[in-house]
This record gives sequence, C-alpha cells and structure tokens, in this order.
Amino acid sequence: MPLAPRRLIAHLDMDAFYASVELLRYPELRGQAVVIGGGRDRQPALQPDGTHHYASLRDYAGRGVVTTCTYEARAFGVHSAMGLMKAARLAPEAVLLPVDFDEYRLYSRRFKDAVRGLAPQVEDRGIDEIYIDLSEVPGAQHDAGAAAARALKDAVFEATGLRCSIAVAPNKLLAKIGSELDKPDGLTLLTHADLTTRIWPLAARKVNGIGPKAAEKLAGFGLHTIGDVAAADPQWLLANFGLSYGAWLHAAAHGRDERAIVTHSEPKSISRETTFERDLHAVHDRSTLSALFTRLCERLAGDLQRKGYAAQTLGIKLRFDDFKRVSRDVTLPAPIADGQAIRHAAGSCLKRVDLSQRLRLIGVRATGLVPTSDAASAEPQAPPGTRAAATRPALMTHKWQGELPFFDPSTKT
Repeated sequence: MPLAPRRLIAHLDMDAFYASVELLRYPELRGQAVVIGGGRDRQPALQPDGTHHYASLRDYAGRGVVTTCTYEARAFGVHSAMGLMKAARLAPEAVLLPVDFDEYRLYSRRFKDAVRGLAPQVEDRGIDEIYIDLSEVPGAQHDAGAAAARALKDAVFEATGLRCSIAVAPNKLLAKIGSELDKPDGLTLLTHADLTTRIWPLAARKVNGIGPKAAEKLAGFGLHTIGDVAAADPQWLLANFGLSYGAWLHAAAHGRDERAIVTHSEPKSISRETTFERDLHAVHDRSTLSALFTRLCERLAGDLQRKGYAAQTLGIKLRFDDFKRVSRDVTLPAPIADGQAIRHAAGSCLKRVDLSQRLRLIGVRATGLVPTSDAASAEPQAPPGTRAAATRPALMTHKWQGELPFFDPSTKT
C-alpha cells in the first residue's frame, strides 16, 4: 500500500496589493512613497500634457485611515489602519490615492483564476491571499513544492503584472507565517526543522490567532516570542489561558496544525460601512446621512445579488464621536436582497437608537444568508398565533412615501 503524500500547503499573499494595482495604473509613481486611503476627491487630475497631478499626504485633513501603502511609504513608518493625519506627519511628501475596490476585486479574480489553472485545491481567504494544497500537484513531492510555487508566481505575474510572496510548509499555520518572511516577491520553503531558526525567534503576534490582547497577556508573563510560548509548560498555559486556547497556543508554538484546505464555504454575513471625514449629526446633516445610508444599502444589495444570496436578518452598526459603538438588528418574515427592502429594514433599526450624538461611522450588515434560489421559494413565517401571509413574495420590495425619519432622534422607540 503506497504511503500518502506529505502535506504541502502553500500560502500566497499578494505584495502591497492595492498599492501595486494602482502602480499599474500610474507607473510613474514606482519607487515613490504612495498611500492608498483617500476619498474620491483625491482622484489624480489629468493635465493637458497627459501627466497627472497627485494629491499630497501633506495637504490631507480628515479622519481617514491608511488602507495600504507602498514599501517606500512603509520605510517612513506608515502602515495600514494608521490614521492619515499621523501618516502625513511621518511621510508628508507621500502621494495620496483614493481606494478603488472595483479594480482590486478585478485583479483578485485574475490572480486566483491563474492559480486555479495550475493547482485547483484553493482556499479563498480574502481579496489578496489564498491557501493552496500542493500535495498532489505533479512533481511537487520531489522538491517540497519549490517548482510548483515558482510556476504559481509566474502565472500570477503573467495574468496580472503583479508580484506575490509564497511559502510552502507542512500546514496552513506555518505557511501563513512563512509568506511574510521574505517579502516582497518571496518564495519560502519551511519544514518543522526550521522551527528553532526561523519561527521561534519571531514575535508571538506573528502567529495568526494570537491577537493584540493575547500578545499583551503573554508579554505580561514574559513570553514575547513564539519560542517563549513553545518553552512554556503546557499545564501552565491551560491554567492561564483556558483549556481550549491554552492547548492551541502550545500546539501552534510547536508548528502543529491539522486544518484542511476548505475549497468552499458559505458566508455568514456581508456588510458595508463608511467612516466620515467629519462627525455628522442626525439633524443638522440629515440629508447627507440619508444619502450615505441609502448608498450603503444599495451597495450591500449589489453584493448580495452578485454573490447569489438573500438575507433574513438586517442590522446596523454605528460609532459615535466618543467612539461608543451601537448595533441593532431586525429579523424579517422572509429573506430579502432588494436595495429598497434593505434600506427599509435597516432604517427601522436606526429608529431604535438615540441619535442625539454626532456620528463618525455607519454600517449595514446582512446575516442569516440563504441562496437566492432557496429564498425565492421560501414562504414568510408568521409569528405564533397569527395567520401566515403566504401570498407575499420572499424577495420583498418595500416602498415608502418620501424619506423615512431615520435620522430624527425623536423617532426613537
């Protein structure tokens, strides 16, 4: 009986993905510090001579955050999720470009299609990263996946013009860590023999699953590196971090991970949100908020319809000027995917919130997702003790006269 092939799991991570896509559009910016995170008003202006005038980070005023940036900007200390105002102090001469998610999604589809053409066992982990099972790819067992990884990098570049970093390891955990080790344009091969030299010296935070709070707690006990965690007594980890998480910490620090590649999974939720350039008030900025809220609902509806889902539960997320967060949800009689229906449902949630404070963020979330094909045949379920409204279609379209007063604090119930 032949032995099962050894596991060869690759993690592919696109290098500075959003920024790299923008450099394809504006190649004259190569080698410069570029920050992605501006609004549409930061769109480069085409000059009569065919060149572009770019917004400078020095001139930015607002509360936006860095979505990503080039490696040249990172050299100044700029990083994703940093406030743009802080980034401007670190790299005032950096070019500021607006985010263009439609373009990024296009290139995301292109690189993933190129990978699947060579290695079909792919787990999608987001717009710019995937896991790939190379265990049964022809020839991969002969060189620990090195040639297959090079072929994948070449295929991605040919399809997109973009570079990526790949690590091949015995499991997903090590592959994820490895893809960061030799960026950009890296190709890393890891085995368990590399734990002591390449993995254990890294900060504990480098393990996917050790978040800021866990890392802070580990540091409080003097455990700063992955090697520190690996050397900790297993029973001590269980006592201080709980049975489940403590056991996982011990296994992860020793590079153990048995998770399989998941080639298909149903999404649990789909959401859209936006952070304002300035705080907005429900009364004084009602028309602005109403338009923004409607646009979010329409985009959420587009996401649902594009992915082939309808939502049984709609919710809102708010963040006020004091950073307090509030969320509300409503479960509907039947699933919906229509923009007006989503706005109506989400608007009803807003009426259950005190909106006297200024807002800095609003979001809309769809959960309880069902495939559109199933939702179309679903019958609305009436509450116990009432008659079912069996004649109403599952994908309802709600209409109303004029604007709902959903940014009027007096509508709170």
